[in-house]
Amino acid sequence: MSLGVAIKGPEGVVLAADSRVTLGAQHRDGPRFVVNFDNATKLLTFSGKENKYVGAVTYGVAVIGLRTAHSYIPEFEVDLSKEKNKRLTVLEFSQKLSDFFLKRWKEEMPKDYQGPSMTFLIGGFDHGVAYGKVFLVDIPKHPKPEQRNPGENDFGMTWGGQLQIVSRLIHGYDPDLPDIIRSKFNLNNEQLKEFIDTLTKRTEFKIPYPVLPLQDCVNLAIFLIRTTMSGQELAVGVRGVGGMIDVATITRTKGLRIVQRKEIHGELRSIQMEGAI
Repeated sequence: MSLGVAIKGPEGVVLAADSRVTLGAQHRDGPRFVVNFDNATKLLTFSGKENKYVGAVTYGVAVIGLRTAHSYIPEFEVDLSKEKNKRLTVLEFSQKLSDFFLKRWKEEMPKDYQGPSMTFLIGGFDHGVAYGKVFLVDIPKHPKPEQRNPGENDFGMTWGGQLQIVSRLIHGYDPDLPDIIRSKFNLNNEQLKEFIDTLTKRTEFKIPYPVLPLQDCVNLAIFLIRTTMSGQELAVGVRGVGGMIDVATITRTKGLRIVQRKEIHGELRSIQMEGAI
């Protein structure tokens, strides 16, 4: 499932994601089992100076057919090149990304598919605008980009994927709690909303997003992903968050900058690490 985080702060946008892909597999006539790969790229960046002010992270289902979202980026960039070096708004870029992956989904995925979606958080800056924007796109269920923290001065965080640990840290309760409460006490939608609103006000981890410098936004994103990894290593369940944490910032003046990202390396690095022990 992974974990992706996007933070809209006053100094810029932070995008972060882990690197684990979790796939279910099965030998013929044998039991199903889970396989993890820890070198996937879920922080998506795009070539061309016109695209330097936007980036994305993806979480949810790992593949369309047998391919990750990142493996499709060269084809998506060919589509972007038809814009003739035009700098798209973050909304326009999000819609193009959505259209591209929805088309690939319809081509590759079964029509009766009932599993999780492939979700994208797209962040960036429009030309001449003071603060960043973040949009959510859910393929195939909700392909229309949904803006998160839409007000110009409405700063905050969006996250998705394996939510159990992060939701408990930020909201103060497990994401399954609303359904449990609804079922146990037979609440209607209005009653449930009133209960959850009251609970959140009392238990939410108070983060002053309008005050956070860009570095603190980076620290927050890494903290949530790293804590999820550490917690999953100690519990029974799907360990869907792992590998390197990739992080990028996007600012109005400098565009997208990589804070940390895994690099391709050979065995020499492993030999050097063993020699240092």
